Amino acid sequence: MVRSHFWARVIAAMLLGLLVGFLLSPSGLALVDHELALSIGEWLKLPSNIFIRLIQMVIIPLIFCSIILGISASADPEEIKRIGLPVAVYFITTTAVAVSIGYLVATLIKPGEYIDANLVETLLAEVEVPVASLGSNLLTDLSLPNQLANLIPANPLKSGLEASMLDIVVYSLIIGVVLLYVSRRKAQPLIALCEAGQVVSMKIVSWAIELAPFAVFGLLCEITIKVGAKAILGLGVYIATVLLGLLLLLIFYLILVSLLGGIKATEFLNKIKSVQLLAFSTSSSAAVIPLSMQIAIDKLKLKENLSRFIIPVAATINMDGTALYQVVAVIFLSQVFGIELSIGSLILLMLTTIGASIGAPSSPGVGIAILATILQQIGIPAAGVVLIIGVDRILDMSRTAVNVSGDLTACAVMSKLSK
Repeated sequence: MVRSHFWARVIAAMLLGLLVGFLLSPSGLALVDHELALSIGEWLKLPSNIFIRLIQMVIIPLIFCSIILGISASADPEEIKRIGLPVAVYFITTTAVAVSIGYLVATLIKPGEYIDANLVETLLAEVEVPVASLGSNLLTDLSLPNQLANLIPANPLKSGLEASMLDIVVYSLIIGVVLLYVSRRKAQPLIALCEAGQVVSMKIVSWAIELAPFAVFGLLCEITIKVGAKAILGLGVYIATVLLGLLLLLIFYLILVSLLGGIKATEFLNKIKSVQLLAFSTSSSAAVIPLSMQIAIDKLKLKENLSRFIIPVAATINMDGTALYQVVAVIFLSQVFGIELSIGSLILLMLTTIGASIGAPSSPGVGIAILATILQQIGIPAAGVVLIIGVDRILDMSRTAVNVSGDLTACAVMSKLSK
């Protein structure tokens, strides 16, 4: 089974990585010296680093080509107009639901009250890198009209160099819509170039996917060596709160798929499990775009042009799992520091979280950078990020799996409604 099923290889690699990490970790059996264990962890993580770099190498041309092909394949501007507004409303609505779920689970469970004060002091004392360096420029001091104007990239080359996914998506959307108003003969060379770019990019991604089990093994092994069991157990209630919120969000998606998408929940889960596992192992919604499109078209039998349009866009702006996590983390840290959030602060938190998650790059670890900025916005010490950064990668993997599930849910719902 392990040899013939990709998901089985990934799960086996996860379990083996946790086991080896526990054997080498100072808080585990500590079979080797701590410095040697860290060195071993770095070498075991090498396939993971190669995997991510292969994905990063092609992700910009892949998104650019996929969105243009998805729009131009319809050959009908009216169809894009008809789909565009419902898709935008859907994304905003589901993100608001995710934020609400995060708020409810965090206020009901109150994970911040379970943190040991000694653990807080220990973790904060071990900080070597200033937390300010984790900050993000996703939130600016510009007025709302200027922020809306800045959504249009003035310099696409600069956006590509800075890997600004939101800029790239907007630029691709504009080019794709323009091609609908150009004669097919004149547009064909660019469309053919995008088709070739997509084929080449997906071939490189297929090579990278072969490394996925080795990448998962090395990554989880290295995390376990560094974090250790003590920190994970100390933050157990916080981790459980985030995971519960993500589970409730996944159930919400399954309800949407059943009621609006016309697909049974069990059938939907069975068909998307491979992309969920890959998203969990890579912590990047963008990295699984090719597999998501393949599953949407081949397994879920959704409209091809709609799938090629929605999935790349959703990978950048439909970050419901990230939004939920940010709300839980902020409320958790407010409880740890004994800060009472006012109604105004809570409203600001929800609005800021929705906006930041929509504009977040779909790459590993970006959630923690957004969190540092949100904490500063509502008056909670950004140094609190240090408390959760050790276990963030595990939660990052989980929320990315939910994000990708949300992307495919959106595709299923919109495909059904568009009929």
